[in-house]
Amino acid sequence: MACFIFGAGDFWGLEAVPRPGDLVIAADGGWETCCRLGITPDLLLGDFDSLGAVPDFAHIRRVPVEKDDTDMMLAVKEGLAAGRRTFHLYGGMGGARTDHTVANLQTLLYLARRGARGFLYGHGEIYTAVCDGSYTWAAREEGILSVFCLGPDAQGVTISGGQYPLEDAVLTAEFPLGVSNHFIGKPVTVSVRQGALLMGTHE
Repeated sequence: MACFIFGAGDFWGLEAVPRPGDLVIAADGGWETCCRLGITPDLLLGDFDSLGAVPDFAHIRRVPVEKDDTDMMLAVKEGLAAGRRTFHLYGGMGGARTDHTVANLQTLLYLARRGARGFLYGHGEIYTAVCDGSYTWAAREEGILSVFCLGPDAQGVTISGGQYPLEDAVLTAEFPLGVSNHFIGKPVTVSVRQGALLMGTHE
Protein backbone atom coordinates (compact mmCIF):
# COMPACT_ATOMS: atom_id res chain seq x y z
CA MET A 1 0.00 0.00 0.00
CA ALA A 2 1.30 3.40 -1.00
CA CYS A 3 1.13 6.91 0.42
CA PHE A 4 -0.23 9.73 -1.75
CA ILE A 5 0.60 13.28 -0.72
CA PHE A 6 -0.93 16.36 -2.31
CA GLY A 7 0.93 19.64 -1.81
CA ALA A 8 0.08 23.25 -2.59
CA GLY A 9 2.16 23.49 -5.79
CA ASP A 10 1.05 23.11 -9.38
CA PHE A 11 -0.93 20.00 -10.31
CA TRP A 12 -0.99 18.53 -13.81
CA GLY A 13 -3.00 15.34 -13.35
CA LEU A 14 -2.76 11.94 -11.69
CA GLU A 15 -0.13 9.59 -13.05
CA ALA A 16 -0.82 7.06 -10.31
CA VAL A 17 -4.26 6.85 -8.67
CA PRO A 18 -4.93 6.06 -5.00
CA ARG A 19 -6.43 2.64 -4.41
CA PRO A 20 -8.38 1.32 -1.43
CA GLY A 21 -6.00 0.94 1.48
CA ASP A 22 -3.58 3.62 0.30
CA LEU A 23 -2.86 6.47 2.69
CA VAL A 24 -3.82 9.89 1.32
CA ILE A 25 -2.52 13.06 2.96
CA ALA A 26 -3.32 16.63 1.97
CA ALA A 27 -0.52 19.03 2.90
CA ASP A 28 -2.04 22.47 3.43
CA GLY A 29 -3.10 23.81 -0.01
CA GLY A 30 -3.14 20.28 -1.37
CA TRP A 31 -6.60 20.12 0.21
CA GLU A 32 -7.95 22.13 -2.73
CA THR A 33 -6.52 19.64 -5.23
CA CYS A 34 -8.11 16.76 -3.33
CA CYS A 35 -11.44 18.57 -3.40
CA ARG A 36 -11.22 19.12 -7.17
CA LEU A 37 -10.43 15.45 -7.68
CA GLY A 38 -13.17 14.24 -5.38
CA ILE A 39 -10.62 12.55 -3.10
CA THR A 40 -11.18 12.58 0.66
CA PRO A 41 -7.79 12.47 2.37
CA ASP A 42 -7.15 10.43 5.47
CA LEU A 43 -5.37 13.43 6.99
CA LEU A 44 -5.10 17.16 6.35
CA LEU A 45 -2.02 18.71 7.88
CA GLY A 46 -0.14 21.98 7.64
CA ASP A 47 0.24 25.48 8.99
CA PHE A 48 -2.51 26.63 6.60
CA ASP A 49 -0.54 29.55 5.21
CA SER A 50 -1.44 28.35 1.70
CA LEU A 51 -5.15 27.83 2.34
CA GLY A 52 -5.53 30.90 4.54
CA ALA A 53 -8.18 29.17 6.65
CA VAL A 54 -8.71 25.82 8.34
CA PRO A 55 -11.36 23.74 6.51
CA ASP A 56 -14.21 22.04 8.31
CA PHE A 57 -12.76 18.55 8.26
CA ALA A 58 -12.62 15.85 10.90
CA HIS A 59 -9.01 14.71 10.48
CA ILE A 60 -6.76 17.76 10.80
CA ARG A 61 -3.30 18.14 12.26
CA ARG A 62 -2.35 21.80 12.58
CA VAL A 63 1.34 22.65 12.90
CA PRO A 64 3.16 25.93 13.63
CA VAL A 65 4.20 28.24 10.80
CA GLU A 66 7.71 28.47 12.27
CA LYS A 67 9.15 24.96 12.04
CA ASP A 68 12.05 23.04 10.52
CA ASP A 69 9.95 20.74 8.31
CA THR A 70 7.99 21.76 5.25
CA ASP A 71 4.38 20.61 5.17
CA MET A 72 5.36 18.07 2.51
CA MET A 73 8.14 16.68 4.71
CA LEU A 74 5.76 16.40 7.66
CA ALA A 75 3.38 14.43 5.46
CA VAL A 76 6.23 12.16 4.35
CA LYS A 77 7.14 11.49 7.98
CA GLU A 78 3.51 10.62 8.68
CA GLY A 79 3.57 8.13 5.82
CA LEU A 80 6.82 6.54 6.99
CA ALA A 81 5.46 6.24 10.53
CA ALA A 82 2.45 4.43 9.07
CA GLY A 83 4.77 1.88 7.46
CA ARG A 84 4.41 3.02 3.85
CA ARG A 85 7.39 2.54 1.55
CA THR A 86 6.10 3.89 -1.78
CA PHE A 87 5.23 7.58 -1.98
CA HIS A 88 3.55 9.56 -4.76
CA LEU A 89 4.05 13.31 -4.30
CA TYR A 90 1.82 15.72 -6.21
CA GLY A 91 1.75 19.51 -6.05
CA GLY A 92 5.42 19.61 -5.15
CA MET A 93 6.81 21.37 -8.22
CA GLY A 94 6.19 24.51 -10.24
CA GLY A 95 4.65 27.79 -9.24
CA ALA A 96 6.52 30.75 -7.83
CA ARG A 97 8.30 28.79 -5.08
CA THR A 98 11.38 27.22 -6.62
CA ASP A 99 12.73 26.76 -3.10
CA HIS A 100 9.90 24.35 -2.33
CA THR A 101 10.60 22.43 -5.54
CA VAL A 102 14.23 21.99 -4.45
CA ALA A 103 13.09 21.00 -0.95
CA ASN A 104 10.82 18.34 -2.40
CA LEU A 105 13.62 16.98 -4.59
CA GLN A 106 15.69 16.66 -1.42
CA THR A 107 12.75 14.89 0.20
CA LEU A 108 13.15 12.11 -2.37
CA LEU A 109 16.63 11.45 -0.96
CA TYR A 110 15.22 11.52 2.57
CA LEU A 111 12.91 8.69 1.54
CA ALA A 112 15.61 6.73 -0.28
CA ARG A 113 17.89 6.79 2.74
CA ARG A 114 15.09 5.26 4.79
CA GLY A 115 14.42 2.37 2.47
CA ALA A 116 11.44 3.98 0.74
CA ARG A 117 10.80 5.09 -2.83
CA GLY A 118 9.35 8.49 -3.63
CA PHE A 119 8.03 9.77 -6.94
CA LEU A 120 7.65 13.52 -7.44
CA TYR A 121 5.37 14.46 -10.33
CA GLY A 122 5.65 17.61 -12.43
CA HIS A 123 4.46 18.72 -15.85
CA GLY A 124 5.23 15.66 -17.96
CA GLU A 125 8.09 14.68 -15.68
CA ILE A 126 8.72 12.29 -12.79
CA TYR A 127 11.63 12.39 -10.35
CA THR A 128 12.93 9.81 -7.89
CA ALA A 129 16.17 9.16 -6.01
CA VAL A 130 18.39 6.14 -5.49
CA CYS A 131 20.97 5.65 -2.75
CA ASP A 132 23.66 2.92 -2.87
CA GLY A 133 21.55 0.80 -5.18
CA SER A 134 19.73 0.72 -8.50
CA TYR A 135 16.44 1.52 -10.16
CA THR A 136 15.03 0.40 -13.52
CA TRP A 137 12.77 2.66 -15.57
CA ALA A 138 10.20 0.93 -17.75
CA ALA A 139 10.88 0.85 -21.49
CA ARG A 140 9.73 3.86 -23.50
CA GLU A 141 10.00 4.49 -27.21
CA GLU A 142 11.15 8.05 -26.57
CA GLY A 143 11.71 10.53 -23.79
CA ILE A 144 14.56 11.95 -21.75
CA LEU A 145 16.20 10.61 -18.60
CA SER A 146 18.53 12.82 -16.60
CA VAL A 147 20.69 11.67 -13.69
CA PHE A 148 22.30 14.01 -11.15
CA CYS A 149 24.56 13.53 -8.18
CA LEU A 150 23.03 14.42 -4.81
CA GLY A 151 25.66 15.32 -2.20
CA PRO A 152 29.20 13.88 -2.20
CA ASP A 153 30.60 12.34 -5.37
CA ALA A 154 28.58 9.32 -6.54
CA GLN A 155 30.91 6.37 -7.19
CA GLY A 156 30.38 3.49 -9.57
CA VAL A 157 27.53 4.97 -11.58
CA THR A 158 26.29 2.75 -14.40
CA ILE A 159 23.50 3.52 -16.88
CA SER A 160 22.41 0.73 -19.24
CA GLY A 161 19.62 0.58 -21.81
CA GLY A 162 19.68 4.26 -22.75
CA GLN A 163 21.09 5.97 -25.81
CA TYR A 164 24.21 6.99 -23.90
CA PRO A 165 25.53 4.15 -21.72
CA LEU A 166 27.77 4.84 -18.75
CA GLU A 167 29.84 2.33 -16.82
CA ASP A 168 31.46 2.61 -13.39
CA ALA A 169 31.69 6.40 -13.62
CA VAL A 170 31.91 9.12 -11.01
CA LEU A 171 29.21 11.79 -11.00
CA THR A 172 29.75 15.00 -9.08
CA ALA A 173 27.37 17.70 -7.90
CA GLU A 174 29.27 20.36 -9.86
CA PHE A 175 29.02 18.97 -13.41
CA PRO A 176 25.79 17.66 -15.04
CA LEU A 177 27.31 14.76 -16.97
CA GLY A 178 24.11 12.71 -16.70
CA VAL A 179 21.72 15.27 -18.19
CA SER A 180 19.55 14.44 -21.24
CA ASN A 181 20.02 10.75 -21.88
CA HIS A 182 17.34 9.20 -24.11
CA PHE A 183 15.03 6.21 -23.98
CA ILE A 184 15.34 3.99 -27.03
CA GLY A 185 12.58 1.44 -26.48
CA LYS A 186 14.34 -0.55 -23.74
CA PRO A 187 14.25 -0.47 -19.94
CA VAL A 188 16.92 1.80 -18.51
CA THR A 189 18.72 0.75 -15.34
CA VAL A 190 20.63 3.29 -13.27
CA SER A 191 22.85 2.05 -10.46
CA VAL A 192 25.27 3.66 -8.03
CA ARG A 193 27.74 1.72 -5.89
CA GLN A 194 28.23 4.47 -3.33
CA GLY A 195 26.35 7.76 -3.10
CA ALA A 196 23.01 9.19 -4.09
CA LEU A 197 21.45 10.09 -7.41
CA LEU A 198 18.46 12.17 -8.42
CA MET A 199 16.76 10.92 -11.59
CA GLY A 200 14.09 12.53 -13.71
CA THR A 201 12.21 11.48 -16.83
CA HIS A 202 10.70 13.96 -19.29
CA GLU A 203 8.36 13.53 -22.21
